[in-house]
Amino acid sequence: MDSAVFSYSDLPNGQTDPDLTSFSLAPDREHLIPVLQEILEINPDIRLMASPWSPPTWMKDNGASKGGSLLPEYYPAYATYFVKYVQSMAEAGIPLDAVTVQNEPLHPGNNPSLLMLPEAQAEFVGEHLGPAFEEAGLDTRIVIYDHNADRPDYPLTVLADETARPYIDGTAFHLYGGTIDKLTAVHEAYPDKHLYFTEQWIGAPGNFAEDLRWHVRELIIGASRNWAETVLEWNLAADPNQDPHTEGGCTRCLGALTIDGDRIYRNTAYYIIAHAAREVPPGSYRVRSRESETFPNVAFLTPQGDVVVIVLNDGDRPARFTIGNRQRSMVADLGAGGVGTYVIPGLAL
Repeated sequence: MDSAVFSYSDLPNGQTDPDLTSFSLAPDREHLIPVLQEILEINPDIRLMASPWSPPTWMKDNGASKGGSLLPEYYPAYATYFVKYVQSMAEAGIPLDAVTVQNEPLHPGNNPSLLMLPEAQAEFVGEHLGPAFEEAGLDTRIVIYDHNADRPDYPLTVLADETARPYIDGTAFHLYGGTIDKLTAVHEAYPDKHLYFTEQWIGAPGNFAEDLRWHVRELIIGASRNWAETVLEWNLAADPNQDPHTEGGCTRCLGALTIDGDRIYRNTAYYIIAHAAREVPPGSYRVRSRESETFPNVAFLTPQGDVVVIVLNDGDRPARFTIGNRQRSMVADLGAGGVGTYVIPGLAL
């Protein structure tokens, strides 16, 4: 499969299209849209979030797919671009539950990418994107930031904007910088807004034991204990060479699956997500569980009334622990670095 940077309104150098008459999903109709349609046919309850990496280059101050910033004069056109994208995907049978405003807005070094400072994001959301979604009658949620936990000041700045805040559903985070507990600062400042963890990579070839331990401790357990409602790993699938990717894109992103012809190999991210996704269905709530340095853990109450507890043995030797409450309990063993998902049917809280 060839890979190249594209937008849905690519034009020759020097041309602009503020009315977006050139808008087209054609670049996605060969591969992405058919795959998403097949996924939704298998499971129509899956929720999809879209995240742009760059506007069309004619909207940017550097005229390039890498870096640069969105020109204020094109804020209205870019808001319309979002609307057209959501509407066009819906027409293709792919409803979008949410969009983030910009992937990694403080990292203009990828290809594609965009630098979007918090004040610019607040203005774009409050005066353009939010009103455009409202006027079009879209119920797709608008999620801000979508970058590392070391800069909680970014979403706090955007959320402090009274014009932008009513249109914002919540904040998305990554963890290539900072510590996962910084998510709680945003929750405490705006408890009515949602938090999502939306990306973390594993660098090929990976180290299964170390990667499993870190990602479960920091993300499946850590992000959930710090108010995140989702945990997403980057990326879904690649071939044995971590292709396809754009020039200047990620060359070592190990997919949850490696697809090699007719063979499919499950990698670390697959098992990281499976520990939670298999037993914690949508509609579950995190419930309080005792914190432990040796046994980091997180507990959920499912819609069926079961309690699911995900536990990591973060020590250097096998160990035994107890799960339960005053009425019922069970004893379990985990090897060093081991992860266990335990389902206690009908456990009274």
